[in-house]
Amino acid sequence: MKTMVVIPTYNEAENLPNIVGELLSLGIDGLQILIVDDNSPDGTGELADELAGRYPHCLHVIHREKQMGLGTAYITGFRYALDHGADYIIQMDADFSHSPSYIPQFLEKIVDYDVVVGSRYVEGGRLDDHWGLGRYLLSWWANSIYTRIILRVKVRDATAGFKCWRREPLEGIDLSRIESSGYVFQVEMAYVCEKLGYRVLEIPIYFEDRRIGRSKMSMSVKLEAALRVWEVKWRHRKLARQRG
Repeated sequence: MKTMVVIPTYNEAENLPNIVGELLSLGIDGLQILIVDDNSPDGTGELADELAGRYPHCLHVIHREKQMGLGTAYITGFRYALDHGADYIIQMDADFSHSPSYIPQFLEKIVDYDVVVGSRYVEGGRLDDHWGLGRYLLSWWANSIYTRIILRVKVRDATAGFKCWRREPLEGIDLSRIESSGYVFQVEMAYVCEKLGYRVLEIPIYFEDRRIGRSKMSMSVKLEAALRVWEVKWRHRKLARQRG
């Protein structure tokens, strides 16, 4: 079975070699890595090309002309993975907030599910101890209360960005119907996935604050994502369940 890890990047030059090294050290047969870089001014794209030259059998790079949003980066990566025959597609950040060490567990569980979600808010999931109480409560409320009430999703971590997909749900979702370009992309994918009846499993993870660099999740980005949840609900209001 072919597994491809899709990693969108923007100014992740300091993290990229280490995350690639840790992924390759997992020793997963046939593991492929795809870097989708949005013309990072810090040289992330050039570094990705250097790594691809070092690991030509397993590392792929897509360069985009400008910063176009997390959602469109993932859609580009998912389509590439599907076109190149991936059976399992893993999405994750480059900044080590998503530990590669969970990937073997994802691949073990995905055999019985359509999507496996690395969750901060199921039993056993944890956030970095450096998160303040206010930041934790805002994130918990947005995921476990606000989004679940509006969209009636079962998943407890609706904004989770660490997931393993079988190729079938990504094909069945029809990626052309996903319009979110920012962080609400994660919510839209979770909502559509559940509306169509795909099997979702959340497993607990420890979510670490990025080791190097600055977070791209500003308060304005969070507020915009919260408002766009209503847009997601309206956009897919007529979407019918396809699976039993």
